[in-house]
Amino acid sequence: MYLHLGQNTVITHDEIVGIFDLDNTTVSKKTRDYLSYAEKNGNVNVVSMELPKSFIVCSSKEEKNKVYLSQISTSTLLKRTQDLKY
Repeated sequence: MYLHLGQNTVITHDEIVGIFDLDNTTVSKKTRDYLSYAEKNGNVNVVSMELPKSFIVCSSKEEKNKVYLSQISTSTLLKRTQDLKY
């Protein structure tokens, strides 16, 4: 199954490691350091030019720890994952 992150970005449900609220999690220095590290290594994909509300950490066999910044809230993304039929 697939999860739509906004604009033309879609990921598979199996890739998702975590969905995080950007405002709440970036209070932690460790989270800011992680996002900074991912950006320096070219692992951050910005889904939209709008102000991001969430970030999604993905991992697959081909790529490790890819981060998507999305303008969609975590609650909406969570609802979309719960709507998926298995």
